[in-house]
Amino acid sequence: MAAQALLDEVLPELSSLEGVQSVQRVVCGGCLDFKVVTKLTQKAFGEWEKDGFAPEAAFLEKLKAIAGVTAIETQTYTLEEVKLNKKDIKKAQDKKEKEEAETGKDAPKAPEDPAKKLKKVVKEGGKRGVEIEGAADMGGLQFFCTSVDEPEGDLELLLESVKAMNAKSDPTEEERKGGSGHIGKMVFSAGVDQLALVAYVPEEKQAELVCEEWLQKVVSLHPGGNVVSSGKDYCKGCIPANSDKGIFPLKIREGLILEANNFLRKKGLFPEDDGDDDDEMVFGDDDFPS
Repeated sequence: MAAQALLDEVLPELSSLEGVQSVQRVVCGGCLDFKVVTKLTQKAFGEWEKDGFAPEAAFLEKLKAIAGVTAIETQTYTLEEVKLNKKDIKKAQDKKEKEEAETGKDAPKAPEDPAKKLKKVVKEGGKRGVEIEGAADMGGLQFFCTSVDEPEGDLELLLESVKAMNAKSDPTEEERKGGSGHIGKMVFSAGVDQLALVAYVPEEKQAELVCEEWLQKVVSLHPGGNVVSSGKDYCKGCIPANSDKGIFPLKIREGLILEANNFLRKKGLFPEDDGDDDDEMVFGDDDFPS
């Protein structure tokens, strides 16, 4: 190849330049571009530039005379080895993982599959129903107040949880569920935006206690609290979070359970408080370990 023969002629001079680090030939396999890349230190390049990049001019003139050569140009650019060693690769990977972890903290969580979420809610409710039945029977209670986690402040899911507590137990099942339908209850679920409440009064207790009245008394203790829907057996209500007024669902939950019990106590539907705070019956998730 004629171009290569010309390069061979000037190669000794190029290789002898002060500060030269490498001389490379690049040929494109598609367009057949022929390139010669001479790498020097920055200081040496400045000196070579003063000398007119010799023998560049003579080399380019000879290239123009070769048949088939259609264009000739020169270009100045920096060329550095940027491949990382193993230590630097590890540092880069660690940095990337740290950044992704930080980004993941702020990224919104993908919503959970509704069917899977409902299954968790019903499972927790069914298990809690068995526990309520046992605890109420031991204490001779007609009504019971507690809280659950899985609904996360969602009223419709909380209602499904309470219904699972009240479902009739199937004696053929290996694991009992529900069974507390004969026990009146108010169940609380704290979410980010609100505290959800569902009150339930079984039919045989409705002459002694109005479901809506009981729930209204509890939700009215904080601004914005209201009864969302009411019936003789089930009533739903909520108290919205309000940081300006110090209303945080998780913070107010236990106090409202006490108030729900106090309302029952005044109607003679809950054991009297004997004055010992340690004996007050407030049941939350910690009282029913999984």
